[in-house]
Amino acid sequence: MNEKTVLITGASSGFGMLASLRLAAEGYRVIASMRNTEKQTDLFRMLGEHKERVTVLELDVTSPESIDGLKEYLKETGRIDILINNAGFAFGGFGEEVTVIDYKSQFETNFFGVIAVTQAVLPHMRKQRSGKIINMSSISGLIGFPGISPYAASKHALEGYSESLRLEVKPFGIDVALIEPGSFSTNIWTTGRKVSSIEDSPYLVYMNAIENELEQGKEKLGNPADVAELIVKLCSKDSLTKLRYPAGKGVRISLFLKRILPWRMWESILIGKLLGKKTEL
Repeated sequence: MNEKTVLITGASSGFGMLASLRLAAEGYRVIASMRNTEKQTDLFRMLGEHKERVTVLELDVTSPESIDGLKEYLKETGRIDILINNAGFAFGGFGEEVTVIDYKSQFETNFFGVIAVTQAVLPHMRKQRSGKIINMSSISGLIGFPGISPYAASKHALEGYSESLRLEVKPFGIDVALIEPGSFSTNIWTTGRKVSSIEDSPYLVYMNAIENELEQGKEKLGNPADVAELIVKLCSKDSLTKLRYPAGKGVRISLFLKRILPWRMWESILIGKLLGKKTEL
């Protein structure tokens, strides 16, 4: 049995809930944090005999008061071995039409929320001179896709932050890593996804093409349990020797192609896939 303590944000559904279940089954002590603790019902229903290993903590990563509460909780808890920054949502829409307020909302959760939780945890890990911080990024953190610039921008920012942070805390025995899932069947693309919608938008044809692509791709979505297994695998390692861990069908080949193809060819492929030969709207 593993007595290490893991804090997971956004544990009420998706990767966060699945990872909580798997880590508890592996013997970890899990602090499953979520903004709305009323959603803990499904988690505890599936925990079975491992319920005693999980503590639910109310946490809104965008709230300074909630972050202060986390800091007080960690003072009482003491040791924290692993942080999994998983809380997030996806905001779609075209850059001309998404409001600055909506961009800020996306960043408050997906980027600044990660920083706030990490800063609450780091003093404990630094004193221990050990720990792992696993940030849930996305293929969208390395590849910008049309129609999701708020989400892609927040994940690109997370990638840069994590790379710098890893170099800062490595001398203290702390590892930082990114998991970069492709398309998986989680609620970030259903109930968790918000889309800017403007009547008579000049981008309507483009948006419909993207929506159609998402609909057609549902059958190819990966199993989120695979990402949960990757999280468990990384938690069990003595050290995380890599910064980035891509996950999902076609992710590695997409990243490889973006690196080697000339930009003109890359953008022609992406736009052509959505709009066919008609590249002017």
